[in-house]
Amino acid sequence: MCDAPVTSAANTNTSAQTPLRVAVLVSGSGSNLQVLINAMQQKALPIEIIGVISNREDAYAITRANDAGIEVAVLSHVESGKRMGIKTFEKHATAQLETWQPDLVVLAGFMRVLSADFIDNAPAPMINLHPSLLPAYKGLDTHTRVLRAGEREHGCSIHVVTAELDAGQVLSQAVLPIRHTDTPDGLQKRVQVLEHQLLPWTILQIATGGLSLTPSEQKSSILPALPLRLLIDA
Repeated sequence: MCDAPVTSAANTNTSAQTPLRVAVLVSGSGSNLQVLINAMQQKALPIEIIGVISNREDAYAITRANDAGIEVAVLSHVESGKRMGIKTFEKHATAQLETWQPDLVVLAGFMRVLSADFIDNAPAPMINLHPSLLPAYKGLDTHTRVLRAGEREHGCSIHVVTAELDAGQVLSQAVLPIRHTDTPDGLQKRVQVLEHQLLPWTILQIATGGLSLTPSEQKSSILPALPLRLLIDA
């Protein structure tokens, strides 16, 4: 792994770049979505968030997107009122993404497992933000599990989405030391601080060509070895 300096996207000149068209999938409060919205509005990131898909009709992320004037597709229930199954969700989500034609799909707090067919047929690469230092602690309840295991470090990772859960190429990580006073809730809040820095930083690397989502290009180029690591004491 290579250590990378913490770079503020706000200090990078992005005015001459064509914005990266980004679609975001959400399930909850959307705090990471808000970070991206703020960076877009401040022109700190060369992106255009062209749409948000939520699988929950009560997700606060919907409000955040609406307030920013971003198109939202809520795919939570069918017309009868029954909760939308994953196959139905994927059918509608695929159609929506094909309409939007994003350059990048970001899963930010999206809590449904997607099928290989959906992932393979997406119109753009997909990345996911996961609250652990992958490949360790895939899945749920990561903060509780790392504390029970007595780990000394924790953090978050951004990886390429594949059919295998949390198993795609890790692109970047942010790391913090675990304190003896940490609780699962407290650790979650500390990691969220890292998430809010890592996600825009990683998207900036993608948008400016400093990070490739194509493994063959990554291996043959002069780009640094993955994952890029931010060392942050949150």
